[in-house]
Amino acid sequence: MNHRLHSRRFWLLTLAALLVAGSTFSLGQWQLRRAAQKEAVQAAIEAKNSLAALDERALSATKNIANEVYRRAVLQGVWQPARTVYLDNRPMSGRTGFWVLTPLVLQGTGQAILVQRGWVPRNFGDRTRLPEVATPAGRVTVEGRIAPPPSKLYEFKGVDAGPIRQNLDLAAFQLETGLPLLNNVSLLQTGAPSEGLLREWAAPNLGVEKHYGYAFQWFGLCGLVVLLYVWFQVILPFRASLRAQGRD
Repeated sequence: MNHRLHSRRFWLLTLAALLVAGSTFSLGQWQLRRAAQKEAVQAAIEAKNSLAALDERALSATKNIANEVYRRAVLQGVWQPARTVYLDNRPMSGRTGFWVLTPLVLQGTGQAILVQRGWVPRNFGDRTRLPEVATPAGRVTVEGRIAPPPSKLYEFKGVDAGPIRQNLDLAAFQLETGLPLLNNVSLLQTGAPSEGLLREWAAPNLGVEKHYGYAFQWFGLCGLVVLLYVWFQVILPFRASLRAQGRD
């Protein structure tokens, strides 16, 4: 009876150890695959950065502009300052303020692109007061990189109109302004501070190190389960058997 109970316990523990070790090992492999995928994305970003900068005509002629995200661009056009939007609660260099967005009508193309021009602090004494931002008239040259539209934050209803907003939906903004905006992309303006704007944009962080860290944890847990199983189910019973034989 004791032998049967011991055998059942042994196989139950063996099955549990196999399930836990197999699951944690599989999760570790999944994290490594995720890291490899993001490293491939990082390599693609670096490859885009090495390409020649797009001008306004090349940008307008591109069929799938979303594939050109992170590529450098030097565009000529005319600002539309009346359509400037200030996205609230946006950080830069550890401070919270506005991201300033202004459409740029591209020279000779009949199209426009939304430009994320930079960051300005807000007036916390008067939260409705707009900061001073210089917007040159006439043709300008803007350098930057192709980027997705601005990220979205949680917002309450009724705060998506006016110059100060929480978020900006590109399709809705196009209908609102009547401007022929390029779809699903914007231009992230780069360069030194100017026009009252700071441009210390955070570099894209794909979190590759995080996945390697998680993989190490899962593989470590898998190894710990295997070691505990071998110690308690193999080594200790074997030593106990040797001691029992010695007493005999």
